[in-house]
Amino acid sequence: MAGRTRDARIDIAVLAAARALLDTAGYAGLTIGQVAATAGIHRPAIYRRWPSKRHLVVAVVADLLGLEPTPDTGDLRADLVRSMRELVAALRDTSLGRVLPALVADLAADPELREQLWSRVFGPRRDSTARALRSAIDRGEIDAAADIDFVLDAVAAPIYFRALFGHLPMSDDLADRSVDTILAALRPRP
Repeated sequence: MAGRTRDARIDIAVLAAARALLDTAGYAGLTIGQVAATAGIHRPAIYRRWPSKRHLVVAVVADLLGLEPTPDTGDLRADLVRSMRELVAALRDTSLGRVLPALVADLAADPELREQLWSRVFGPRRDSTARALRSAIDRGEIDAAADIDFVLDAVAAPIYFRALFGHLPMSDDLADRSVDTILAALRPRP
């Protein structure tokens, strides 16, 4: 006997409620009970989908960041700038900038959660950026010897650093400078 079909309306309602509560209560103040009450859903329905508050927050992070942010239009700079500006906007203009530091702290003690965040959010984002970088190598736009993994870390590092520490503002200029700095180092060698 097949199980019941998952009701997408519950997922949508729970994610919307969690996102709204993260905006008002923050990560520390978020509870599954509050999410259930706000969404009009019974707590067991939430726990069947997400085993903990942290897992639910990972789903919200995936929703806020998106999974395929880097296009491959043939103009690497424009593609990377668009992707990094979207990252900046998500960290600056949503609760994500306040949620991420607390979630990262929880990752240290929970390898399964770290793997889920990697596989659901950061892995797919990196994969799309890696594809754009490999296409740029094929076009001769960047050095074929480029260390793709290093580039993937380096292009977003200043943005995540500011998100974690909040010591300087998040801006489109930060995204542009991050991309331009990396691209300057990747120019093909004669």
